[in-house]
Amino acid sequence: MREVSGMRLKKMVMLAMFVAIGVVISPILRVEGCCPMQHVVNIVCSVFMGPWYSLLCAVLIGVIRMACMGIPPLALTGAVFGAFLSGVFYRISKGSIFAAAGGEVFGTGIIGSIVSYPVMAFLMGRGEVTLFFYTPSFLAGTLMGGSIAVVFLFALRRAGMLTKLQAQLGGAL
Repeated sequence: MREVSGMRLKKMVMLAMFVAIGVVISPILRVEGCCPMQHVVNIVCSVFMGPWYSLLCAVLIGVIRMACMGIPPLALTGAVFGAFLSGVFYRISKGSIFAAAGGEVFGTGIIGSIVSYPVMAFLMGRGEVTLFFYTPSFLAGTLMGGSIAVVFLFALRRAGMLTKLQAQLGGAL
């Protein structure tokens, strides 16, 4: 019983750290519709903890950014699909870091950008946007953030730390 509660505590602490890091570093390199540092956090969280924790992390970061920094709903629509698919693609591929980055690019760059259209056009009253208005900036942001995450995760793997961290969090494949 103690091992289960200890694992949950480790996961919650790591999730809180990912959320804090995501909120603090997200303004770096940020322009509207392009937040590469969010995608770094999404991919790393997906690889460490899996799709559900990554989804929760993206939602929490988005809500905090919207509430405290005045970021539009793009903070959610541009993060949640990629965060979840990053973890799913990583698991399906049995540990491919490139698959995790690909899930982020597809989920955010394509799905998230298209879902952002009705949110911004109708709910936020931005009538000038079109269906693919956010796609270029979302793709650019995910490619930048994905590249940083891939370099970071390969460095962890090469040092032998990735497997150890995943094992500590119960997320090893």
